[in-house]
Amino acid sequence: MSSFDYDLVVIGAGSGGVRAARVAASHGARTAIAEEYRVGGTCVIRGCVPKKLLVYASRFHGEFEDAKGFGWTVPEPSFSWPALIANKDKEIDRLEAAYRSTLARWKVETIASRAVVTGPDTVRFLATGREVRAGKILIATGGYPSTWPATPGHELAITSNEAFHLLKQPKRIVIAGGGYIAAEFAGIFAGLGTHTTLIYRGTQILRGFDQDLRDDVTAAMTKRGVTIINDTIISRIEKANGALSATLSDGRTIACDQVMYAIGRAPNTRGLGLEEAGVALKPNGAVIVDQHSRSNVPSIYAVGDVTDRIALTPVAIREGHAFADSVFGNQNWHADHTFIPTAVFTEPEIGTIGLSEAQARALGPVDIYKTRFRPMKYVLAGRDERMLMKLVVDAQTDKVLGCHVLGPDAAEIVQMAAIAMRMGATKRDFDSTMALHPSAAEELVTMRDKWVPPTA
Repeated sequence: MSSFDYDLVVIGAGSGGVRAARVAASHGARTAIAEEYRVGGTCVIRGCVPKKLLVYASRFHGEFEDAKGFGWTVPEPSFSWPALIANKDKEIDRLEAAYRSTLARWKVETIASRAVVTGPDTVRFLATGREVRAGKILIATGGYPSTWPATPGHELAITSNEAFHLLKQPKRIVIAGGGYIAAEFAGIFAGLGTHTTLIYRGTQILRGFDQDLRDDVTAAMTKRGVTIINDTIISRIEKANGALSATLSDGRTIACDQVMYAIGRAPNTRGLGLEEAGVALKPNGAVIVDQHSRSNVPSIYAVGDVTDRIALTPVAIREGHAFADSVFGNQNWHADHTFIPTAVFTEPEIGTIGLSEAQARALGPVDIYKTRFRPMKYVLAGRDERMLMKLVVDAQTDKVLGCHVLGPDAAEIVQMAAIAMRMGATKRDFDSTMALHPSAAEELVTMRDKWVPPTA
């Protein structure tokens, strides 16, 4: 009889942890999962899912305007922030219940407690003080929003965690950051009518994305009313006349109702006992793992954002699945971190996969194909907005190295392009594919002329 209380204890019931627990249990492993907050993790509870619901809400203002061009007479609309948040909460409750039901169905024991690692094969649940032995321990605790604690008044600011639970919509908001979360929330609040200012310490938002995407989304966000201030940071936050005042490093002061930090996320390993158990961590606290998600302690693994590899929910799910199959199902495989599609739900939204033009040019000669056009829906709507589609192609092998889309349904389009690119599709393959007309996506298979940079 095994001397272990469980074959597997998972710490953190987010997307990666839940998938690992379910799959391990399906292979017959006696599994427990510990969660100190809510089942579902950042993505389901206070991340991508509620964010996407708020993104949808923010787009209706434009939809009402567009309807007039198609013959609809729309009464003056009104918006209720409390109604949106209440309905969002209802959906999150439903999803959490579904996650709990899945764990129960596979006989995974869910333990409502913070858990800490007390040794290579021991875990203590702080809610009860109970300590158990486990054959394997999986760390799946995700990340937490970063802030600038050295900034005077930083405690007056919120992060994305609190933004989902504001009792009322701010009339004015200052958002610090220039990545996914900052850009998306800027679009959400601006779309709902909040006067929105985005403060970024770099020269241009969305660092690391293709330059054409960055240029076009910056122009579109500005046109939609988002004020973007680059090359600066918030140096002080103060209460002033019942509101807040954000002082910038260039001396400017902005009055607002909320200041929001969206400057990234840090691996959530504080106080887990990992160092004491001998687990090697990166300077930022991330668990160092190999391609099979194994730490330097053979019995301890980690998946998802806590490893600081690629902080995307589908990646965490795939890593968790691979871990469970490999360790408990005799199916040895690991998550492939190449050609991962991703989206930024700005307005307009970004869908992208593969190399940017700059990244590809650093590796060798490339051919660039790109087009900007007004989507058919916007013609009658009278909206002056362009869609961008761009392919980055290896000039020697003809292989498509990057696909970048900005505009309506960009994420849906790129998800399908990702299949072709993972299979090694060439530009010739794209060209030989029959166009689906009329659609925006057909532009990906009808672009024939190589883009030539304008002469100076």
